[in-house]
Amino acid sequence: MDLSNVNKDRKQQKRRPSVDLSTMVYGKIPPQAKDLEEAVLGAVMLEKNAFDVVIEILKAECFYVEAHQRIFKAMQSLANKSQPIDILTVAEELRSRSELDVVGGAYYVTKLTNSVVSAAHIEAHARIILQKFIQRELIRISGEIIGDAYEDSTDVFDLLDDAESKLFEITNNHLRKNFETIDSVLVKTIQRIEDLRHKNEDVTGVPSGFSGLDKVTYGWQNTDLIILAARPAVGKTAFALNLARNAVMHPTKPSPVAFFSLEMSASQLVQRVLSAESEIWLEKIARGKLEEHEMKQLYARGIQRLAQAPLFIDDTPALNIFELRAKCRRLKNKNNIGMVIIDYLQLMSGASEGKNTNREQEISNISRNLKGLAKELQIPIIALSQLSRAVEQRGSKEGSRVPQLSDLRESGAIEQDADMVMFLYRPEYYDINQSADGENIKGLTEVKIAKHRNGSLETVKLKALLHIQKFTMWDDDPYSTMGLPAGEWKPVDTGEGDGARLSIQVSSKMNKMPDDEGEDFF
Repeated sequence: MDLSNVNKDRKQQKRRPSVDLSTMVYGKIPPQAKDLEEAVLGAVMLEKNAFDVVIEILKAECFYVEAHQRIFKAMQSLANKSQPIDILTVAEELRSRSELDVVGGAYYVTKLTNSVVSAAHIEAHARIILQKFIQRELIRISGEIIGDAYEDSTDVFDLLDDAESKLFEITNNHLRKNFETIDSVLVKTIQRIEDLRHKNEDVTGVPSGFSGLDKVTYGWQNTDLIILAARPAVGKTAFALNLARNAVMHPTKPSPVAFFSLEMSASQLVQRVLSAESEIWLEKIARGKLEEHEMKQLYARGIQRLAQAPLFIDDTPALNIFELRAKCRRLKNKNNIGMVIIDYLQLMSGASEGKNTNREQEISNISRNLKGLAKELQIPIIALSQLSRAVEQRGSKEGSRVPQLSDLRESGAIEQDADMVMFLYRPEYYDINQSADGENIKGLTEVKIAKHRNGSLETVKLKALLHIQKFTMWDDDPYSTMGLPAGEWKPVDTGEGDGARLSIQVSSKMNKMPDDEGEDFF
């Protein structure tokens, strides 16, 4: 036997780097804090008020050990029944659930109280358990994302939305805001009141562009969920686009707007906005039947003005609430959007695919999440909604077909979650062209505020110029810009110069179809 070769092999083995056997044999252990879980459960059974502290921080799934999850659920059940939580009651509750032997018997429940002397540091312990749970969730979600990313059939944008929605779900479900003392809230409130006192304008939120509406709402307020509802073809989308256009083009308080259209394409929406801004018939723009002077008007008063407007349009069909929330959060962070408009609510899908939920529950979940999103982003959200056919079945008496809250389609939760509910009612839609006094009301559109959590219930009269997709105040000059009272924006004849973008050129020739016989439709 050659001893020199043996010694040589031994020297080579000594030079090899040491290997961490735990990574080879046991792998990586998920983040956990078993001893703290025992301490928290034990403290809850020792002190009467300890559970109230823990329940604000932890849920059953936050515990790593399955037995601890079952014990915590038993404690929740006792709390819901207003029963005391101690060793005996917890053991009895587990026995009634046939889970006492599963968790280790009465001996294990008793043993938990030996892990802690008092509940002095229970909040700190609970937060560490929550941190470990969040780490485990991040590991789980990251693993799912990595697996999906390796799949060639996965759409990368769907993957991004899915990843962001899952991460946001952790934040939304487990990182909750704490109470604020009234003195801290008072400081913020007084500061806001002082700021408003020194402002000369009455509109405190995002302006609607309609003076009558702004007098009632003071603009669309942050954190508000506003429902705009009407029957099909009354003009919901046209009115919503007017609100978006008025917000982004407002002369003193422009505000970026995100418009989510689940029904129409982005191109169709832009055509409507161009028609309203340039005051050229939508039908002409859609067909491309524009004369040379109309093209100049379209560029000067439409394209040039809208090109720089901070209006963001998303026409993704069947958008679900998680995707919407992810997109809104990105837009808020990147572009600081001041308002979101959704057209329309019933076309959205819930995030509960494969679950046994009916459509009413799904819509309820969507409306509840929209309200939560408005509060989170501190912006108003306007969601369009369809009305049920009950409106049509109420007969033909005057005023009988004015929408009511009960007409909201598919869910009563919509009116509950909303801070404001507005209905669009156009008598012309029901072939009513004259009022009871014989007044011509062709084009009259009533914005009926049926619910207003922070204000009065009013009806605002507008004039619908749907051939150019524009609304104005009922008593206003129809050529006034953005619904402002007549006289505030004077028509200016600037010819072909740069000032043409502020001019209002009244010409029946520009807005007549070839078969018109000289009648003005404004």
